[in-house]
Amino acid sequence: MSFKKNVPIENKNGNIVELKNTVIRHRENIVLKDVNLEVKKGEFIYLIGKVGSGKSSLLKTFYAEVTISEGYAFAVGYDLKKVKSKNIPFLRRKMGIIFQDFQLLSDRSVYENLDFVLKATGWKNKKEMDTRIREVLTQVDMLHKGYKMPHQLSGGEQQRIGIARALLNEPDLILADEPTGNLDPETTNELMILLQKISEMGKTVIMATHNYGMIDKYKGRILRCEDARLKENE
Repeated sequence: MSFKKNVPIENKNGNIVELKNTVIRHRENIVLKDVNLEVKKGEFIYLIGKVGSGKSSLLKTFYAEVTISEGYAFAVGYDLKKVKSKNIPFLRRKMGIIFQDFQLLSDRSVYENLDFVLKATGWKNKKEMDTRIREVLTQVDMLHKGYKMPHQLSGGEQQRIGIARALLNEPDLILADEPTGNLDPETTNELMILLQKISEMGKTVIMATHNYGMIDKYKGRILRCEDARLKENE
């Protein structure tokens, strides 16, 4: 499935995400300053830090919900400081976003939730849509639950659907904001294995988390928001 869209730009360094001397604000308050970051395709990155340290704001910067006030910011083919409002939907189609609270539509089945996203992002061919929905449900081992309503699923199952939804448009970048925050340890392990497999397939995953024990178990690059700065753990 392809979209009629503006042609994205290429990063001269081959990065999927790049920030240079970037300042991120929430209203008038500086959340993060002097941010410098380069992310390659297929990296698995943990974003850690205290509540309010800027993790979510950084993720929102990538999909242009939080604007850049200073510096340079690039993600998946778009200059985030210059991207026009009309092009933000195309930017977001190149990303998959996974939320802590799942954000499934409660009045629709699993299949209908995914179908809704495809329609909203420009898909027209019903056969292609059905094929794609079945592909992502198979990928997260939930093909047999397509007829279920969200309230009939466990928290872990709902998050698997959240991951399937994030994969629908074959994004280059997966952003996960505390995706295991509401889940028990066993379910967390299952989902981490799934996310790491997605990364091994060439997708870049940036995951905000408070679960430091998980970081030791499932290896990845670690970035830390602290004192209004983005720092890298050695």
